[in-house]
Amino acid sequence: MSSNTIGIIILLGGFLGLMALRVPIAFALGLSSLATAWYLGVPSLLVAQRMVNGLYSFTFLAVPFFILAGQIMSEGGISERLVRFADIIVGRIRGGLAQVNIFASTLFGGISGSSVADVASIGSFLIPAMVKRGYKPEYAVAVTVTSSVQGVLIPPSQNMIYYALAAGGLPIGQLFLAGYLPGVLLGLALMVLAYVLAVRQNHPAGTRYGWREGLKTAIDASIGLFTMVIIVGGIVAGIFTATESAAVAVVYALLVTVFVYKTMDRTAILRVLRESLGTLAMVIAIIMTSSAFGFLLSYLKVPALLAEAIFMVSREPWVVLLAINALLIVLGMLMDMGVLILILTPILLPIAKSIGVDPIHFGVVLLINLGIGLCTPPVGTSLIVGCSIAPTSIERTTRVLVPFYVVMIAVLMLVTYVPALSLGLPSLFR
Repeated sequence: MSSNTIGIIILLGGFLGLMALRVPIAFALGLSSLATAWYLGVPSLLVAQRMVNGLYSFTFLAVPFFILAGQIMSEGGISERLVRFADIIVGRIRGGLAQVNIFASTLFGGISGSSVADVASIGSFLIPAMVKRGYKPEYAVAVTVTSSVQGVLIPPSQNMIYYALAAGGLPIGQLFLAGYLPGVLLGLALMVLAYVLAVRQNHPAGTRYGWREGLKTAIDASIGLFTMVIIVGGIVAGIFTATESAAVAVVYALLVTVFVYKTMDRTAILRVLRESLGTLAMVIAIIMTSSAFGFLLSYLKVPALLAEAIFMVSREPWVVLLAINALLIVLGMLMDMGVLILILTPILLPIAKSIGVDPIHFGVVLLINLGIGLCTPPVGTSLIVGCSIAPTSIERTTRVLVPFYVVMIAVLMLVTYVPALSLGLPSLFR
């Protein structure tokens, strides 16, 4: 057995073994990387340099601001206002609360940029409300976790920033625009499914509201939704860089929640800062250790070996993309999304480029795949959070999720093989 093969076994086997022992991801990445570097004789200084280089990006400066802005808006009562606004717009449709859940996730995804934050915030009061209205708990969770995948696609998505970093510095504005149509398409597909299931299972429609109340609710919600305009509009118009727009969004979010909504006091602000710093520390550790892990994967020629294995099956672009999708969905079931983006992008993006796939388009495909993984056991974070809110189990919820999986995979295939869905909007602003 060659030293290269043994190195791959140590790197991947060590990482998976540590993960199985429930060692934190950053430690699993770091320890397996150090063990592999020691075996291969790679200088430790070089590994440390690669870890630090993972943070050497102006784009990375946007990450802490996006995390903080999302936390402020989540804690500041914006989710309740978005749900009320969604209820005005789509609540009257058959399966009212399910429709509200999906549409609220579309709106909230454009503010928090996080699927898990969507489930925790929207789900914390919509899941109990759906159960109280007669929906089965597992169905309420299924609707919540699958609709939250829009938060991965609709900007400002933190995961898009991770992809831009891992891909070598892609333009954030173009990535943000690329996620809009697929995100909205996913939301519409889920709303159609919710309507079909509502007819079959006799779910009720929601309440009809008068135009005065509707207008008041819309104005109240629009103040918070303007955060999305600041972030995306500022970047696309060339007014801000990604980092500057995120910083402005933090200031705006604070002004809105403290002085307009009056839902944040000094105690709440300090709590949000602590939570954001904790999240940021975890993100920094993962980015640094995954940079070392990715360097060793390249050193061991794993990307070339994987490309060779895929091309042995076929060099047809549609077959290669199908194989990549299958690989991503399986890995998405087993590992954290952010880590997979940082590790897999340097491996899979060159393969995608070699068959003519645009990096922006591939990023959207990657995010949809891994977003599906967030809703899938055993490691689906969104699914675990959703089931912790409702009186149900992951096993029962997974059975109810089957038609939702079918719809999400159908949207994935459509986005994969119709690049215009991802590239159409960015091409208008180039």
